[in-house]
Amino acid sequence: MIDLPKFELPFFAALLLLLVLARFFGEIFERMKQPAMIGEIIAGIILGPTLLNFIHRTEELKVISDLGVFLLVILAGLEINFDDILKSMKGRNFVISLLAFVLPIVCGFLIGKLFGQSVMTTVFIGLCVAITALPVSVRILMDLGKLNTEVGQKIISVAIFDDVLALTILGILLDMKNIDKSFSAVTTATVITGIKLIAFIIVAYISYRVIKHFSQKENFVESQIDKLLGILKGKESLFALLFMFILLFATMTESIGLHFIIGSFFASMLLNKKLIGEKNLDLFQKTTSSMAMGFLAPIFFAGIGLEFKFSAIANYPLLFAIIAVSFLSKIVGGYIGGRIAHLSHRQSVTLAYGLNARGIMELVIANIAFREGFINVEIFSMLVIMGLVTTLTTPFLLKYSFQRLKV
Repeated sequence: MIDLPKFELPFFAALLLLLVLARFFGEIFERMKQPAMIGEIIAGIILGPTLLNFIHRTEELKVISDLGVFLLVILAGLEINFDDILKSMKGRNFVISLLAFVLPIVCGFLIGKLFGQSVMTTVFIGLCVAITALPVSVRILMDLGKLNTEVGQKIISVAIFDDVLALTILGILLDMKNIDKSFSAVTTATVITGIKLIAFIIVAYISYRVIKHFSQKENFVESQIDKLLGILKGKESLFALLFMFILLFATMTESIGLHFIIGSFFASMLLNKKLIGEKNLDLFQKTTSSMAMGFLAPIFFAGIGLEFKFSAIANYPLLFAIIAVSFLSKIVGGYIGGRIAHLSHRQSVTLAYGLNARGIMELVIANIAFREGFINVEIFSMLVIMGLVTTLTTPFLLKYSFQRLKV
């Protein structure tokens, strides 16, 4: 019997079909007041090996996905500045942030160990359970009109802390990929990576202090940028300049063995309206968002759908355990933190529900872990399901909880 060659769409035809279906399902979920990424992942599941088997994850699509990750991390960083991080580490906010991260990561790790997973797999399960997706939380709170409430601001503050801590831990884990997994080797690698990370954070903090100093001078940096843009004749010069700044930090972290998203995230946090001007920041954010949300991010999330394989899941008890612990540990951690921080019962419940969405950042981490070989396709598929379930339920839980706050 002759084996027929596997049918493969030409690259641009596959890209077109993937983008059209991703935007179509993304639009449907947007109209349902849900994140578009859910529909985009579903588009990839439909077109990929799980159902129709029309499109497969090629090297070209992986490159586009990496660019999507890069821009998504920049957009997340633009929602934050160093002052917000320092605020999240002060007083009662720090108690909430710590409990809402430590309890889930420990519970996720214990679930992995209970089901006999490897050390690295259990760590990544814990990391994905612990994270709160800042962009998703911001979007949900904006849709509910609760972004500027006391509880809404605490949700954002804790999500900032969780995202920064999770990406920092991710940088350490990725630097340990090719080492011997003995205790001494892991300890040595952790110390070395920690030193490199501390050195980078010191550089980022010095940059922050310099930026803050210049920000205090009325429109100093903004006026210098405007003068430079007046000299340059190329189109989108502002976009290119700010991207060079971010790429400089991404290159710095890559050169010391950390993942590029660490540098990208910290660099984008340094950009603020006091430094470069509200007009320039808005223009850069809109341009970046158009590139990300209009093209690269849908391809990234659809690519997750292409790699998702429901048939690879054989350990259903582990799947249900991951979903259950992701809900319980995050909600319990957030609630206990809220109560310790002297929030009322209903405020603490609302805070806990708001921290439960995983969404974008969890999927970014799960995708990187899968691509780097830290987790297999079964665990990756479980983490995708967990991210979708928590993101789908959070808007309903938050809306119900905010309504009870008025009673």
